[in-house]
Amino acid sequence: MAEENQEQTTGGGDAPKEERASATDDVRAADATDAGETLAHEVAPNVDSQAGNASGTEAGKRGRRAEKVGIVASDKMEKTIVVRVDRLIKHPKYRRYVRRTSKFMAHDETGATIGDKVRIVETRPLSARKRWRVVEIVQKAEK
Repeated sequence: MAEENQEQTTGGGDAPKEERASATDDVRAADATDAGETLAHEVAPNVDSQAGNASGTEAGKRGRRAEKVGIVASDKMEKTIVVRVDRLIKHPKYRRYVRRTSKFMAHDETGATIGDKVRIVETRPLSARKRWRVVEIVQKAEK
């Protein structure tokens, strides 16, 4: 019984040998270093020790940006359009689908006009209300 408890605490049970080996390497690196920065460089040399600073291959590992497809509702501003995105949600009480509409201001260098179906992608804040950018015009409006 005591041997089984010892085996469970040392990680000798179900974990594969590769996982145990990498875990022990991390433990050895932590024991060998005193400062957090050198520990980060021991474990993964391409990772900066301070949060928010990506370097090396970490800079390319950004999460997927949100994409939406909607209809251009207004193009009266310069290089900015208002995109109307419709979605269907099920009503919690009546169990019917209800159309919900959201409007997003998007940066437009492609020249989209009212009625065009466009794909927008999330980006950094470009102004007080503009956080989206037009990627492509999916379908031009009929004239």
